[in-house]
Amino acid sequence: MAAAAEIYRPIGPHTVSDWLALPPAADGSRVELIYGYLHLTPAPSGEHQFASSLLIDQIRLATRGAGRADLYVVPAINVEISTAWRTALIPDVVVLNTRPVGVAFAPETVVLVVEVWSPGNDRHERETKRAGYAAAGVPFLWTVTQDRNGAMLTAHRLVEGTYEVENIATAAARATITAAPVPVVVDLAEFTR
Repeated sequence: MAAAAEIYRPIGPHTVSDWLALPPAADGSRVELIYGYLHLTPAPSGEHQFASSLLIDQIRLATRGAGRADLYVVPAINVEISTAWRTALIPDVVVLNTRPVGVAFAPETVVLVVEVWSPGNDRHERETKRAGYAAAGVPFLWTVTQDRNGAMLTAHRLVEGTYEVENIATAAARATITAAPVPVVVDLAEFTR
């Protein structure tokens, strides 16, 4: 029943155009638009940014090794998920199928998004983002959690409008992620070295 209540949640007053018109935050915080409401998150921690940068390196190595010069791996860019649902997000890592020119990108240009979850990302926010990426047709979603025991990456593939878990990687061993535009070898042990 809770899921049905979410579908009928009133849309907030802000549009994707309003969101794009916001000035960048001087303190590094991020503002995302979810169902017409602005969500401010603090600047990512050092651990968060380090994880993102390592994944960028590993994904870029895989795309270049596969000869995919048509794929562009970029950090934290604006993605316009849905104008009708007034949702626009800033994933931690994005793989685009177009050169990264401009300030915002349509979902059809996004091949893979990576969300490195922070302790402040509650379950509702995580589920909402996952649903937004699926509804926008983003083919691959990776989520990363980190705690004192290490890191875990869960790789999802979009199948008939729903994300299905295809791979799970931990710091225990290098893993090949196939839920991606090209197979990517990840080494999460690097997160704690």
